[in-house]
Amino acid sequence: MEFEKLQEIIADVMNVSADEIQPETTFVDDLGADSLDIFQIIMGIEEEFDIEIDSDDAEKITTVQDAVDQIKKAVE
Repeated sequence: MEFEKLQEIIADVMNVSADEIQPETTFVDDLGADSLDIFQIIMGIEEEFDIEIDSDDAEKITTVQDAVDQIKKAVE
């Protein structure tokens, strides 16, 4: 469930099809995200899931799966 919502957030911010976004997709290399894009994605995650991601943890997010793991950790 987290993954599907995350796909929508990323697709919206990056202007790509949700089908292109897989757990192993990297934000920078595969999607061409810059720091502002990543910031917008993290803001979207925090708003959608009503969580707060620590900035140190946010810096460790390089793949979609990393983001899913952070969401699960914050929701627990």
